[in-house]
Amino acid sequence: MEVLVTGRVRVLSYNVHGLSDDREALYRVVRAARPDIVFVQEAPRRFRWRTRCAELARHCGMFFGAGGGPAIGNLIMVGQRVRVVRDWSLRFPLAPGRHLRGVAFADCELADGGRFTAVGTHLGTDPAERTDQAERLAAVICAQQPPVLFAADLNEAPGGQVWSHLTSTTLTDPSPGKGDPTYPAAAPRLRLDAVLAPAQTTVHDHRVLDTDDARLASDHLPVLADLTLP
Repeated sequence: MEVLVTGRVRVLSYNVHGLSDDREALYRVVRAARPDIVFVQEAPRRFRWRTRCAELARHCGMFFGAGGGPAIGNLIMVGQRVRVVRDWSLRFPLAPGRHLRGVAFADCELADGGRFTAVGTHLGTDPAERTDQAERLAAVICAQQPPVLFAADLNEAPGGQVWSHLTSTTLTDPSPGKGDPTYPAAAPRLRLDAVLAPAQTTVHDHRVLDTDDARLASDHLPVLADLTLP
């Protein structure tokens, strides 16, 4: 399979806690990070979700790219260097007594002509349900034209089955060492949030943004990665 050549891309993954915390702090966090693409979990997904997702993107200095309601609150926002050429969503089977979960996909083109497929999700809190979702998602990721860029709230720390399923695809964890914790924001001790990229990715920067604003903006800290995809 042909691998497309892409340029450098600055990525932010952020569970925004349903926009229930300090929104102005949230906007400042995203703007200060200067991302090319933001994978959002717990974005608006119900009443007026299109307008509310577009407003979130505008306040963050971004544009609506993909997801929102059809992806059950998984939103992809893009900056001026990224153009979404195709987008679609996937919904996992609903487990009785659990929340419906989904995935946002976007085929993206960078201003320099490089391309990649962006995949963003928020997996379940139940271990059996979460593992099933990861297995299904891994199969879908393997079917995409590489390179694939993935970001999510996995609701699981590294070393679990979800991480194993996802890194058995074309994806690897570019974080140095075991990675810094992202949850809870006030006193982080668990690494639940991840950016995964192809194995031959060049990692220029990878860190958790632990700032005063980030601790006010959500119950999760965001993950920032500056990458050149293979």
